[in-house]
Amino acid sequence: MELLIREFTLDGISSILNLLYDLDRPRPLDDDEAEIFKNKISDYFLDSQKNIIVAQQDTKILGVVSIIYLQRLNHDKIEMYIPELIVAEKLRCLGIGKKLIQYCMKLAKKKNCYRIRLESGNSRKDSHKFYKSMGFEQSARFFSRHV
Repeated sequence: MELLIREFTLDGISSILNLLYDLDRPRPLDDDEAEIFKNKISDYFLDSQKNIIVAQQDTKILGVVSIIYLQRLNHDKIEMYIPELIVAEKLRCLGIGKKLIQYCMKLAKKKNCYRIRLESGNSRKDSHKFYKSMGFEQSARFFSRHV
């Protein structure tokens, strides 16, 4: 079967949530919180400065990339920021992530972005190798603080 890379439609919310859980993202504690998670994806979908791209085979979503377009103070072009790039755990290293990144690169050129930026947890060594193989460079350190 052929892999289709396409823009997300709202009928795939459950699949997106399951991929997030595959990456150890928090699961909802109850039905109310599950509804909040679904609404966040719907809101993301409706925001013109954001995009969700999926990798689909037949009717099953196998991978997802979320995108935020950011205007920086020191650039006249926008930046494509990728908060999530997730491929189903059992399907990694099969070229799905590569096709998602290639789609993002085409989209970034079309939108006249000056760069694509993403983050990856320190422990995700295989992901780091993958990003480097796709031409990404480690160019900064990321700091965070819970409030």
